[in-house]
Amino acid sequence: MLINDRDLQFLLYELLDAEGLTKRERYAEHSRDTFNAALETARQIAEEQFAPHNRKGDEHEPEFRDGKAVTIPETKTAWRAFAEAGFIAAHHDAELGGMQLPTIVQQACQSHFFAANVSTAAYPFLTIAASNLLHAHGSPEQQAVWLPPMLEGRFAGTMALTEPHAGSSLGDLRTRAIPQPDGSYRIVGNKIYISGGDQDITDNIVHMTLARIEGAPDGVKGISLFIVPKFRLDADGNPAERNDVTLAGLLHKMGYRGTTSTVLNFGDHGDCHGYLVGEPHKGLAYMFHMMNEARIGVGVGATMLAYTGYLHSLDFARNRPQGRPVDRKGEGGQIPIIQHADVRRMLLAQKAYAEGGLALCLYASRLFDDTTSAAEPAERERAQQLLDLMTPVVKSWTAEYGVKANDLAIQVLGGSGYTRDYPVEQFYRDNRLNPIHEGTNGIQALDLLGRKMGQAGGAGFKALLEDVGRTLAEASSHRPLADLRERLGAARDAVVSTAAALAEAGRAQGPARSLANASVFLDMMGRFTVSWLWLRQAVLAENALSSSPDAQAQAFYQGKRQAARYYLRWELPAVHQQAELLKSLDDTTLEMRDAWF
Repeated sequence: MLINDRDLQFLLYELLDAEGLTKRERYAEHSRDTFNAALETARQIAEEQFAPHNRKGDEHEPEFRDGKAVTIPETKTAWRAFAEAGFIAAHHDAELGGMQLPTIVQQACQSHFFAANVSTAAYPFLTIAASNLLHAHGSPEQQAVWLPPMLEGRFAGTMALTEPHAGSSLGDLRTRAIPQPDGSYRIVGNKIYISGGDQDITDNIVHMTLARIEGAPDGVKGISLFIVPKFRLDADGNPAERNDVTLAGLLHKMGYRGTTSTVLNFGDHGDCHGYLVGEPHKGLAYMFHMMNEARIGVGVGATMLAYTGYLHSLDFARNRPQGRPVDRKGEGGQIPIIQHADVRRMLLAQKAYAEGGLALCLYASRLFDDTTSAAEPAERERAQQLLDLMTPVVKSWTAEYGVKANDLAIQVLGGSGYTRDYPVEQFYRDNRLNPIHEGTNGIQALDLLGRKMGQAGGAGFKALLEDVGRTLAEASSHRPLADLRERLGAARDAVVSTAAALAEAGRAQGPARSLANASVFLDMMGRFTVSWLWLRQAVLAENALSSSPDAQAQAFYQGKRQAARYYLRWELPAVHQQAELLKSLDDTTLEMRDAWF
């Protein structure tokens, strides 16, 4: 119960036209068959190597022994299966050992692993992101040394940003980089909450580390990026002596327990070697390459935890007899709880969140493919503007509503859901991390409203509105969708007027007031975007329902249409209350004072 394969096929090939990418030179060797072969391999490995130890990894979290992190053996076995199947290098060039898979297909493959065991999947996920960062910004020499062992799965990768005193305020980091005569640096400092910062599943770990070169400017303008390995390398590129990176401790988490969360000390003995990536003082810009990719990955992980929780609760509801219909007055035998309207409400909400979230994540992944492989420069630029706008929405909406979906899964199971005898409580605990890491949802809100909405003259927002307009036009030919079309059109107008009012307030009154309720605007944009994707799915469903006689296909498309009805009728209307609050520049939270709590 990891994912509905029919839904995945629908999203990839009907909604987002992944097969159309094979017309581009980079993916010309691929076909729908090769994409599906990769998906089937991912499903098989996820089911056989990742899912079976999901509970064990939760119950036996990594241990701190003799200065090292020790994981359960199954984690290493799963890592090897993932790496040997080529999934770390899947999207890279063939000469690097990659399959040259489009990102949308790679993320679809990754969705199986997140659904099966998000904690174990985090190790290769971080390594993929770190290798992409090196591929984008490392020197040819650095790439030659570090990329092959990472892509082959011999080395893992991390992102070492957060420090105890600074949290998300990266401009306050204190980790120092001291230049050496040979061109290397000595790194001195402390990092916290470093996922995968130590483990026993790979030969080495490559920490992509932010630090400040001595004499650098204060704030974010003085941050540089370094390769800091767990082990330094010998002349043949093999791990040799231990670098001066010390595991100070492991953090004990509510969920996501199978992934080590570490406290690392760099340079306790003055001998931590680091190697500058790119130019000095541009490290944060480089790191955002990895962070933005990770934010889409967080969205996929949050979505798949919601998705597998939904499927588990759906299976339970179909097989759990309890109660009788309200119009039977106690007569007859018990019925499966799925026949109770309130249970169907909870399942429908989960379906809307999970399938809507997967559509959102794969849409963002398709945009990424367009930024790198679209034929025309203008098309690539437009895709980048949309992707920049969508990244905080993808990360935050999926994280917020993935947790809500898991909460509903527990509720469907009732008392059983609150016990550890069923996996839905673990899914909830695992998912609760996602509104926090890779930039809290509050930080995403400030990024969206404070930066991305106005970036390039608002080009990304204008592009989104154009695409929404096309979907509204397509929906106009389907009478059953008239109500949903009207609702999305009204929501579009509310979002546009709200964005304009907040932009004007920012110019006239400064950012404090206009950004005070940025989280409300972020949620509004998430509801609007997901509603648009649901209406697109409903249009496709209407087209298919008029031409497909197959009963199973009819049921699938009717389910799509009903989930769209639910989301646009039950969830989308909140944008109007949000618009009223935001346009009034309500200062209730802004004017609250510490002493009043």
